[in-house]
Amino acid sequence: MRGTDVRGNDSEPEPGATDGRGVDQEFLALERELAVFLRRARATSGDMAREVHPELEPAAYGLLVRLEAAGRQRATELAAYFGVGKATMSRQLHSLEDLGLVAREPDPADGRASLVHLTDDGLARFRSVRDARRGRYVRKLADWDRAEVAELARLLHQLNARAES
Repeated sequence: MRGTDVRGNDSEPEPGATDGRGVDQEFLALERELAVFLRRARATSGDMAREVHPELEPAAYGLLVRLEAAGRQRATELAAYFGVGKATMSRQLHSLEDLGLVAREPDPADGRASLVHLTDDGLARFRSVRDARRGRYVRKLADWDRAEVAELARLLHQLNARAES
């Protein structure tokens, strides 16, 4: 977090510096930036969900992302991946089925279970919105060096991986 020195000039805090209350400035800045990022991400997720289908819940958009990336999945695998209960996952999947975005088929490895997958319509709608979103990222970050974009992706991946453990 930038501050001012005794002369009123902009200055960077020393790594690990704390304020008078013992607050680590780097982590305070991280918390602040993540809060803004997550607030904007929630709003954007709702917009993207409505672009896929006007009745799609924002929370369910992530299921489409996962199914497109990972392919057919059991509901229990999806629930574990997102860290939600089976009942929550079942409700979201039923909603997606009702909208025609996902379908279930018997799991060939275990006839008692089913696999969830995107329908052709669900995949087409999802990809259209995803591609438009990616275009917005390209435009917003057009003045960034590709190495900076790669570094941001690497750091976000690392943060997400740590959140899973």
